[in-house]
Amino acid sequence: MVEYFLDTYALIEMANGNPAYARFKEARGHTTLLNLYELYVQTLKNNGEEFAKRVFDSSRKILIGIKDAHIFSAAAFKLKDKKTHFSYTDALGYTIAAAESLQFVTGDNEFRNLPNVLFVR
Repeated sequence: MVEYFLDTYALIEMANGNPAYARFKEARGHTTLLNLYELYVQTLKNNGEEFAKRVFDSSRKILIGIKDAHIFSAAAFKLKDKKTHFSYTDALGYTIAAAESLQFVTGDNEFRNLPNVLFVR
């Protein structure tokens, strides 16, 4: 069974009910607390505190721990190509996905042509 790393873009689309992301609601998904932080900020801004807290709380069950090795890999990935502008959270999520054999799910254009990315819009 394929397991996924859901980046913040994917989490926001799922919270907003984008049908393209419906299949990930029942999938084996994972994310970090940093992604949930970004999700909370965006849903708070766009949908209010009650909705933001409900989405945050329901997403906690898919948290994956961050290991030292993930941080080291993410830093190397972020600094590798000066033309791209990956956020710290995105770089961390992408490298966690690779390290943990998870497919990285996003709609973020920066990742469109990278290996191990399932690009969904």
